[in-house]
Amino acid sequence: MDVVRKRIQVRGIVQGVGFRPFVYRLAHRFHLHGHVRNTGDGVLLEVEGPPQPVEEFLARVACEHPPLAQIAETVITELEATGETGFAVQPTCEEHPQFTLVSPDLATCSDCHREFTDPRDRRFGYPFINCTNCGPRYSIIRDLPYDRPATSMAGFRMCPRCQAEYENPDSRRFHAEPNACAACGPSLTLESPGGIPLTETAVVLAQARRLLACGRILAIKGIGGFQLACDAGNDDAVRLLRQRKHRPDKPFAVMAAGMVQVERLCFVAAADRDALLSPERPVVILARRPDATISAAVAPGHQTLGVMLPYTPLHALLFDGASRRTLVMTSGNISEEPIVTNNEDARKRLAAVADAFLFHDRDIHVRVDDSVVSTFEGRPRVLRRARGYAPKPIDLGRDFGQVLACGGELKNTFCLTKGRYALLSQHIGDLENHESLEFFRETLDHMKGLFRVEPRVVAHDLHPDYLSTRFAREFPDVERIAVQHHHAHIAACMAENGLRDKVIGVAFDGTGYGTDGKIWGGEFLVADFAGFERRAHLRYVPLAGGDAAVREPWRAALSYLIETLGVVPELPVFQTVAEKERDVVEVMIRRRRNTVETSSCGRLFDAVAAIVGLSAKVSFEGQVAIQLETIADAGTTAQYPFDIQMGEPWQIDMRPAIREIVKDVKRGTPAVVVSARFHNAMAAAIVEVCLLLRRSDRLNRVCLSGGTFQNMFLLSRSVAALRRNGFDVFLHSEVPPNDGGVSLGQAVVAAVSSYSSSPDPHKQRY
Repeated sequence: MDVVRKRIQVRGIVQGVGFRPFVYRLAHRFHLHGHVRNTGDGVLLEVEGPPQPVEEFLARVACEHPPLAQIAETVITELEATGETGFAVQPTCEEHPQFTLVSPDLATCSDCHREFTDPRDRRFGYPFINCTNCGPRYSIIRDLPYDRPATSMAGFRMCPRCQAEYENPDSRRFHAEPNACAACGPSLTLESPGGIPLTETAVVLAQARRLLACGRILAIKGIGGFQLACDAGNDDAVRLLRQRKHRPDKPFAVMAAGMVQVERLCFVAAADRDALLSPERPVVILARRPDATISAAVAPGHQTLGVMLPYTPLHALLFDGASRRTLVMTSGNISEEPIVTNNEDARKRLAAVADAFLFHDRDIHVRVDDSVVSTFEGRPRVLRRARGYAPKPIDLGRDFGQVLACGGELKNTFCLTKGRYALLSQHIGDLENHESLEFFRETLDHMKGLFRVEPRVVAHDLHPDYLSTRFAREFPDVERIAVQHHHAHIAACMAENGLRDKVIGVAFDGTGYGTDGKIWGGEFLVADFAGFERRAHLRYVPLAGGDAAVREPWRAALSYLIETLGVVPELPVFQTVAEKERDVVEVMIRRRRNTVETSSCGRLFDAVAAIVGLSAKVSFEGQVAIQLETIADAGTTAQYPFDIQMGEPWQIDMRPAIREIVKDVKRGTPAVVVSARFHNAMAAAIVEVCLLLRRSDRLNRVCLSGGTFQNMFLLSRSVAALRRNGFDVFLHSEVPPNDGGVSLGQAVVAAVSSYSSSPDPHKQRY
């Protein structure tokens, strides 16, 4: 009988997802001999047997692998048969560590959920149940290959029953590295100031539920960091949490007990349901029902809610069958600081926020916040990329070498490239303080080690004062490349969508340092990875006060009114501003003193929102722009006028729109109509400029990027109108359209720039 032997090297997300047990069982099904093991390069297996079963085995590996595995590459080598008998899972090979991918943390699977809710099961009520299909991964990994000693489960020795499962090929926990039970795994403790710590699991959970029901604020240690929780229906509790956390207006995320409760609170489309129930279990932005029974302080002034479902056993146990309960579940930090990860730090930093602490004793090696998505055209679109998504790679389709891109200042992520993969960090946050920069550094050190990356090129934003730019400039022994912010936005959209040739790029956001030293933000580019031409932009206006203009939209309104009318009409927004302060700012604008010229789309939205009377001051960037979107009347089809001033570059002049908006406000036109007409004008301007660029440059592909395109009203109208005019439109999905995606664009632009300019003949040109 003919016998063949083959070695198969499998690369991708193949560690920590049950791949070796799958291979073991499949080999036994086909009566094949050999072995499988983890390596620093993925999973390596050898199989020996008759040719037909071996070929069938290989086909099944490709199409029947575990659902959480992602095979990126399979290399098959013919070997001489050895006569080996049996099939074994061998110890991990730690020689010559190379590069393999890592699974994100994943929500509790249905099998584990069924077990911990079954009184007859030995893991009934165990808050840390997991298997090869679910549970912590990225947050507990110290190094690769992925084996228990290289995780924060190393200190928990499996009991005989768990060890037997771990060694049983027929068990779902065969080589499940975080495997544990109440006898041998992590455990809970509940601490209240001045109280005796509770350690018995049932008592801990019962008391935690009582505290939440009584309006107390609980700090809960989760998978990737602490969360602050309170009863979302208790107005006093929610307002107290806002006060203690120093978060006056920004919406809180909520966790609902199950889909029944989600549908009581929000309108849920099929794509929303799929996102909510996905293994990633992100926060999903949903349209709120008018009769939703939830505190108005959860999302003040918003008609949407950020909702998630329980994604750990501990979360599910906090609800304990209370199907109508909803909890605020927000990051365990003081506003603008990184999420807290260890118990002692939580006692110090959250002492003034939480009434009690729900601890566990499994270390969090990597802090990871909750991800946020919205759905559009039946697909989830990531707005904050963290738990469940990071560090899942973006396949770039070709080798981009080893690059570090440091990202921007707001909503920071960084990006490492290794070969054909872009590896984005989890959401770091706003790089505006020492604590956030330290989070950036510790995550970068971890990911460089984990993925064996030694950057030869470091990319950064043009802005000289960003902490990410300063960090890049201090990075030793590398080539440094500055990448313009909006070019990075468009390049990120191109990279995610597998585009290479030139596109029309529409980059709309709040702030980006331009090549002319001005603040850009309403940009039309003709771009590819190698470079860009700025072909059009929103007309510059002078903005007074720098960062103060972001916090005080009345300043942007004043600029647009002076530029448009020459005088400042009496509008409700100015009644809340001290007359002296307004006079000082007006003089600054008229005399161009202490002002910066900006084409920012974000500031234009702020100005319109202020003119219609929504708010003069805000506590977070984009607050009034979100309110302006929220009130827009979907039935309004009319639009305000605008001009396009031809030149180099063209300028989109929105002063005609501002003039008509002021008239409408004075005549009492409802703000919902004014908002819709303005949004429609912006969508029309996008289409008109793209039509001009198609005629001049013969381009038909349009990439939309930047934080403004989180606005679903503008996005839906822009996309629909562009498609009606025959454009191919490309959007973000896996990478945020906001500044959380900038690092990906920086990475590919820098890689192409470096390789294209290098005299080294061994470097690949793009």
